[in-house]
Amino acid sequence: MFKKLIAAALIISPCVQIFAQNSTGSYTQSINGTKLKFDMQAIPAGKFKMGSKAGKADEQPVHEVKLDAFWIGKHEVTWDIFEPFLYRDYEKKASEGAIPAEVDAVTRPTKPYLDMTFGMGKEHQPAVAMTQYNAIQFCKWLYVRTGVFYRLPTEAEWEYACKAGSETAYSFGNDASKLDDYAWFKDNSNNKTHQVGLKKPNAWGLFDMHGNVSEWTYDQYIADFYSKDKTTENPVAKPEKLYPNAVRGGSYDEKPENLTSTARLASDPSWKQLDPQIPKSNWWFPEAPFVGMRLVRPAKTPSKEEIDAYYNKQPIKDF
Repeated sequence: MFKKLIAAALIISPCVQIFAQNSTGSYTQSINGTKLKFDMQAIPAGKFKMGSKAGKADEQPVHEVKLDAFWIGKHEVTWDIFEPFLYRDYEKKASEGAIPAEVDAVTRPTKPYLDMTFGMGKEHQPAVAMTQYNAIQFCKWLYVRTGVFYRLPTEAEWEYACKAGSETAYSFGNDASKLDDYAWFKDNSNNKTHQVGLKKPNAWGLFDMHGNVSEWTYDQYIADFYSKDKTTENPVAKPEKLYPNAVRGGSYDEKPENLTSTARLASDPSWKQLDPQIPKSNWWFPEAPFVGMRLVRPAKTPSKEEIDAYYNKQPIKDF
């Protein structure tokens, strides 16, 4: 598998530098105690050019970044595996036995006051409208269920995985007229999400990196981060504020220019403006049915202390 990945990357862009992956390849993760599972794609360590000369100001300057190996979800997280985390009744239904006490102890989201699928469907559909905090707590639930550390991608990891060795506007080239083959977006989506994996994948086997739903990264959105940050290896803008955080990939309601491999979107308080709760929910963005998530697992597993720090960071209240 890795020989194929490396060959694909070098064919697309011979100047991309790929290093050996210290892992055993792509795999399917079963969620212990349930029949649920999801696919993870191995991404080799390497260097790539992050950003775009032709993009917006926040996509510049183009700079070289070096990343460690990681796995990333072949698909966006779907309601099939997200909903058992949200609701104990769904988890109980999905479980093949009693829910372990340590799993049951994971804090679950408050129940939303409206249908968070927005009528777009559940089965094999991307889960949507969760806050970044919600997404991270889902990763914690997976960790307790599987013993495997999952997290959100950094912006650099997301872009590297999306580009899949390319240096063009999209992973498949510069011709936006080909988007219909790879993405659900404004021109073909009928203004709704679609089941994951129906369009063509990129060269590294990842589906819906362009369109369908925008995807959370872990990074704080900083418009001039590329010019300020001098970190060339595994860069990340650690979030210290509630807003804004960086979202990638564009969604079903976006135009082609917002679906490029380098386009950046910033989360915004308006995504909760109709939330009647005081303080506003830590868990949901009722005005952001276009935002979802994709999982990452680093090849180098962090220490227990680092894992606990990632999962147990307290949410910042939104008033």
